Amino acid sequence: MDGFSTDKLVETLFLPIDGGLEQVTAAREYVKGLSSYVNDIFVPYRIAMSYMSDVERMRIFNESPLDNILSLIELMKFNLNISAKSTKGTLRAINDYTETEMGEVFSAFLNTLFYQEGEDLKAYFKRRAHLITAVSQYYPEAISEIAPEFGFHFGQGYDEKVAETERFVLYRIYPTHKKVTVDMGSKPVLIIPPYVLGANILSFLPGENRSYTHAFANQGIPTYIRILKDIETNVSVQTMDGEDDTRDTAYFCKIIKQRHQHGVTLNGYCQGGFSAVCSILSGELDGLVDALITCVSPIDGTRSVRLANFLKALPPRFNDLMYGSKTLESGHVVADGKLMGWVYKLKSIEKESPLVSFYRDLVMIKSTTRGVLKFNKTGLALNYWLKNDRSDIPMGITKMSFASFNTPITKDGTLPVRLFNRKLNLNRIKDKKIPWLICYGEKDDLVESQSALAAKDYIPVETTPFPKGHVAIATSWSHPQSDYALHTCFGDIGQFRGPIRFHLDLK
Repeated sequence: MDGFSTDKLVETLFLPIDGGLEQVTAAREYVKGLSSYVNDIFVPYRIAMSYMSDVERMRIFNESPLDNILSLIELMKFNLNISAKSTKGTLRAINDYTETEMGEVFSAFLNTLFYQEGEDLKAYFKRRAHLITAVSQYYPEAISEIAPEFGFHFGQGYDEKVAETERFVLYRIYPTHKKVTVDMGSKPVLIIPPYVLGANILSFLPGENRSYTHAFANQGIPTYIRILKDIETNVSVQTMDGEDDTRDTAYFCKIIKQRHQHGVTLNGYCQGGFSAVCSILSGELDGLVDALITCVSPIDGTRSVRLANFLKALPPRFNDLMYGSKTLESGHVVADGKLMGWVYKLKSIEKESPLVSFYRDLVMIKSTTRGVLKFNKTGLALNYWLKNDRSDIPMGITKMSFASFNTPITKDGTLPVRLFNRKLNLNRIKDKKIPWLICYGEKDDLVESQSALAAKDYIPVETTPFPKGHVAIATSWSHPQSDYALHTCFGDIGQFRGPIRFHLDLK
């Protein structure tokens, strides 16, 4: 405690006032930053309330007054339960963050009081103001600036447009590694992106070697992807159903097979995997598709326990697609994509409430920038995707998913949907001797492993677990030098094959 004096103590005690300007700035930026996180929850909430009002105006006279009151009471209980979970998660986040900050504040206070080496209070206040400004201002700017590096950019001519229908465009994806030569005489793969998540998640950061689609092309595989046209401007997309999806897939597969003289490996990600399975089970792809890969795909949505429980807790009256639907200028009704994403946030509200998300980003930026404002590209691209890649979904496609998440597969392996008035039974894949690889995320809280692996209960399938969550296969593990690279075998004894390894071994 050398050099301690009363004057120094007074000076130390007044340092918070000396840092007042930084604190005023920090407070303003804190409110500004937090408000954007609040909007992520409450803007969709206002949209949902608007849809609910429209539907209830039509339905309220179809039910008795008592039934209306009871349904609203159940809805109020449901909302209170979500609010309680949100509050619980928020308080936990505040507590965890405060514990960390109090340690740093006390350390800075001691350093200031006793003139020790290390960060003093003035430096702490300045750093904290800078950190909050980074989250509220610089981080959103950096997210916007990642756009040229994220996703597909077909308009720039990097890839080949092969064919199109009224609803989809078929592209052949070229390698990003210039030294790679594609073997045009080898077995091709057609990738089916999800409707809700969009195609761009499968071209996450191609320039950083983090792209699921380009990972196939960079192994010399003829790689194709089916891209949905803009739903806002294409009536045929607005009105499409599962049969249209299947017809267009068959058309593209026929073109691809003629090009390469090999059967196609159909490769669906998330909802795209469920669509791929349904299309194969319909019989329309017979003679065209001879292998199947699904990644984190909800084969039986009722087995995604968290989402299934969320839907069960919702009063039956409100578990209806009309409460999440909107009418476009054309007059056609579609499912609101932003509202779908909001539902998934509500399901995990303890981890996704505004203050929890805000503090999570504060901690993330604090740990990665280390005093230098340099953001992690993976975090930027993920946030860009979450903020910008939500589009509306055709009602015919949404109904298929809705059925899957509300009605389980039957004991004999029949799915709860029909195509071309035919039953869709999983045993058809076994009868046709189509090899099927199911990839799933061990910590996936969107499509839980039980849902992705449902087919195992009915037919022989190969399975490959990946660490982390729903998009890790497309982001973390698509890098060729990652621990679970898609073209390799891994596990304790190399017993698991990545999707690219599975496809290459089919030869």
